[in-house]
Amino acid sequence: MNARGCLTVFSIVLAFVVLRVLLGCFFAVYQTEQVIITQFGKPIGEPITEPGLHFKLPIIQEINRIDKRFLEWDGLPVAIPTRDKTYIHVDTFARWRISDAKTFFVRLRDERSAQSRLEDILGSETRNAVAKHDLIEIVRTDKDRKPLRDENLKNVPTGLGTIGVLPPIQYGRLKIEDEIRVKAAGKLAEFGIDLLDVRLKRVNYNPDVLDRIYQRMISERRQIAQRFRSEGEGEAARIAGQKERDLNEIQSTAYRQVQQIRGEADGKATEIYAHAYTQNAQAAEFYNFLKSMDTYRKVLTRDSTLIFSTDSDLFGLLKRASAKPQTLPPTR
Repeated sequence: MNARGCLTVFSIVLAFVVLRVLLGCFFAVYQTEQVIITQFGKPIGEPITEPGLHFKLPIIQEINRIDKRFLEWDGLPVAIPTRDKTYIHVDTFARWRISDAKTFFVRLRDERSAQSRLEDILGSETRNAVAKHDLIEIVRTDKDRKPLRDENLKNVPTGLGTIGVLPPIQYGRLKIEDEIRVKAAGKLAEFGIDLLDVRLKRVNYNPDVLDRIYQRMISERRQIAQRFRSEGEGEAARIAGQKERDLNEIQSTAYRQVQQIRGEADGKATEIYAHAYTQNAQAAEFYNFLKSMDTYRKVLTRDSTLIFSTDSDLFGLLKRASAKPQTLPPTR
């Protein structure tokens, strides 16, 4: 290679180096981020938060991009005992942002370290807050919200205790979440982090506690069912008693009406008999004869043995029947 060729190669390399140096002097900052400039690993100046094209010294200075949007933290469910000794699994999440980029970079460097620190601080404050309150305080949103209540639990007799009656609360879950946020925010501010919000995403019972809870629910429902049975049995007894009273009243009224009708019929029949007797004595005598015959027919059988006095009507009838038949006078 001659001198002219070497000069050409050198010129190309020099031009590439100069271009690379010039390009390394400028960098762009986007709207969703802020930039910390470090020189030999140490931050210099204030964070650059304005979007646009900015200048830095090449080679010796580096840029560190830090997100300035709202970030999320989603903790793992942890088992925590409440004040009333009930173990629950609490799943928590939070929203945060980097408010002081320089402090954040010096103390934590990146989001991975920040997530670890959030886990420590928020987890600790959550355990402290849950351990200071009863389970009902964690479950209920706030003390002013009225929980839904089964209509069947209204007007529960005092003999069934406190079925369906929830104890009064003083705080509620929203106030407990705010307590966690306030205490954790003070600790996270030292790392340049602004804690925006903390929420208990889910609260589950420990499996060891679920059986006791289910048994309590079953016991309450059985007591409610027993109340319904007692009310039903009482109502059935009342209806049965009312039925017996109504039946007796109907029967007595019907018996009275039957006796009244029979009495009226007997009176009418007696009146007809008396009228018939007064109109035709022979017909009345013949009627008495037929009635007597009908009575004797029902009373006497083939094997009957009777003893009569000589002045009895039946003896006279039999005596006349054994004599010569007589022709009855014609009736008029």
